[in-house]
Amino acid sequence: MTTSTLRRTGDGGDLAVAPGPRPRPRRRGDGRAAAAFLAPSVITFSLFVLIPALGVILLSFFDWNLLSDGTFIGAENFLRLVGDARLWSVYGSTVFMAVAILLVNVVVGLLLAVLLEVRMPRWVRGVFRLSFLFPFVVSSSAVALIWRFLLNKDLGLVNYWLGLVGIDRIDWLGSSVFAPISVIIVSSWKTIGFSILIYIAGLQAIPNELKEAAIMDGANAWTRFFRITLPLLSPTVFFLIVINTINSFQLFAEPRVLTQGGPGDSSRTIVQYIYDQAFGNFDLGYASAIGITLMVVLIALTAIQFRLSRRWTFYG
Repeated sequence: MTTSTLRRTGDGGDLAVAPGPRPRPRRRGDGRAAAAFLAPSVITFSLFVLIPALGVILLSFFDWNLLSDGTFIGAENFLRLVGDARLWSVYGSTVFMAVAILLVNVVVGLLLAVLLEVRMPRWVRGVFRLSFLFPFVVSSSAVALIWRFLLNKDLGLVNYWLGLVGIDRIDWLGSSVFAPISVIIVSSWKTIGFSILIYIAGLQAIPNELKEAAIMDGANAWTRFFRITLPLLSPTVFFLIVINTINSFQLFAEPRVLTQGGPGDSSRTIVQYIYDQAFGNFDLGYASAIGITLMVVLIALTAIQFRLSRRWTFYG
């Protein structure tokens, strides 16, 4: 197989097809070199993802409490899922918090990234970037522990500041209404720095020539954003939607430390419910069955997102 390129003929006339350089023939050692480079990733994926996933699928067909020998019970754990009203309640609260965190990270993250790209002194921009990115590198449990003191009804700084403007104290962690909102605020504050970082990288990859040409054509800032910036940023938006959807559905540390999932199950997430079933009730078979439902939900959501992305993602 040969490659070819378009070249202009010597008299400056039509373009003609000229043979290009021949590709290097594949050698026998190429396959071994590729296998050597891929081996660390394949081994890591197999040890920490594939084998545990297969183990969870196998365990979901057993009744096992960690102490006794497991008993094979077939699909009984999956039949329990249908009649577990608490499971669907927890799924409802998980979807509510996941969608809210996703919107904050994708929409608010984009607005903040655009604002950070506005002309300002370099040191001011650096301070803002660091302030948004710092929570992302801190442990989720440490972040939740700090916010647990800040949101304390009687001694927290948040209620103190609200009191200065005449707002009564709010039971952020003990109310079924405000407990999930507290989890959304803390989780968004923790993760939005990652979205901003990715958005900034995407914004800086857009050629300035396109913006300058639009300015010369008289396009205002809104037109430039919606006709140039946003279409060219669509692959970045799609990437963040997929990543934030997966991460939001796997929320655990923040509600665990802030509210312990309460009051009731208002702020309990599905991963927290799996943990409670596995290490609270020592019902690892049922916990594995719930984990499989979460895996199926995430695979289905990701597949739908990839399918829909063809209509609005621009890779040109």
